[in-house]
Amino acid sequence: MKIIKLVGTIELLSGLHIGGGDDTMKIGGIDNQVVKNINTEEPYIPGSSLKGKMRSLLEWDLGLVGIGDGNPFSPRLLEEPMFEDSGKRADAEALIRLFGASGEEAEKFGITRISVGDCKVSEESKTLKLSEAKYENMIDRQSGTAKHPRQTERVPAGVKFDYDIRIKVTQDDDDETLKQLVKRGLELIENDYLGGNGSRGYGRVIFTNKENWTE
Repeated sequence: MKIIKLVGTIELLSGLHIGGGDDTMKIGGIDNQVVKNINTEEPYIPGSSLKGKMRSLLEWDLGLVGIGDGNPFSPRLLEEPMFEDSGKRADAEALIRLFGASGEEAEKFGITRISVGDCKVSEESKTLKLSEAKYENMIDRQSGTAKHPRQTERVPAGVKFDYDIRIKVTQDDDDETLKQLVKRGLELIENDYLGGNGSRGYGRVIFTNKENWTE
C-alpha cells in the first residue's frame, strides 16, 4: 500500500458559513456562529464537511441518488438492474472504494481510501478579517416588510484555507481512477457551494492544485 497526498488552498469567492453549534445565546450577539478552533478562535473548514460535500455531489453526478432511500450509496445497491451496465458499475464501485462503506457489505472493498484533514486558515490570510456578521431576515409577503432579523456569522470572501487530502492506494486499486474522482468532486463543489446557505450565495469557492499528487 502507498499513501498519496494532494495539498492546495481553498479561496472563498463569497462568505462561507459552516455552523459551530454554539449553544450559548448572548443578548445582542450573533445567533449563528461559524465553527472555530477552540484554542486559536480561528475559523476552519472541517474535513468531514469537505468530504461529505464531495461524496454527495459525486453521487448526484454519477446518477446514484434516489435508489438508496436517501442514504449514502452502499454496496448492497449494486444488485440493482441498472448496474448490469459495466461502466456504471465500475463508477459506483470506485466511489465505494474511495469513500468506504460499513458493516459486512464493506468486506469486498476493504478500507476507506480517502482521508480529508481539517482545513486551517492559510498563513497569507491571517492578517485579514476572518469574521463578518450578516443580517438575515424573512419578507412578509403581504406587507413587504422584513421580519425575524438575525445575524449570521461568515468567513469573508478573499480568505484562504489550506486543504490536505490523502488516499491509501492498495494493490487492487487503480490510483488514476481515485485521483480523477477527487478532482471531479472538487470541481463539482466549485460549481455548487460549500457550507450552508448556498442558495443565498454563500460558500462559493475555488480550489488550487486539483491534480498534482505526491507520495
